[in-house]
Amino acid sequence: QVQLVESGGGLVQAGNSLRLSCAASGRTGAMGWFRQGAGKEREFVAAIRRSGGFTVLADSVKGRFTISRDNAKNTIYLEIHILRPDDTAVYYCAARNPNGWSVYTTPEAYEYWGQGTQVTVSS
Repeated sequence: QVQLVESGGGLVQAGNSLRLSCAASGRTGAMGWFRQGAGKEREFVAAIRRSGGFTVLADSVKGRFTISRDNAKNTIYLEIHILRPDDTAVYYCAARNPNGWSVYTTPEAYEYWGQGTQVTVSS
């Protein structure tokens, strides 16, 4: 069983940047970030293959969000730039098992989940 621990969330002003981290307790396959705002469904944000050579971003965050990973640390990152109030949400890290090479935008494809980290953007 792989455990995921997110960090880096907090209260930030609109226009600023933030970097979220997700550390896995062991080897994983593809990993991703999802977010869920208050009263909203969980939505896909970004995903990355284990190799790090292929990433997918939701259309709504392209140009502002970047996903990356450091396999030596079993960690992925989400850099968020030009934060907006509608980025306010709990951000969840998700991972596939080590044989799961492909990236998916649907939460059902991911076996492991973190507890989430709150990002609140003030205007």
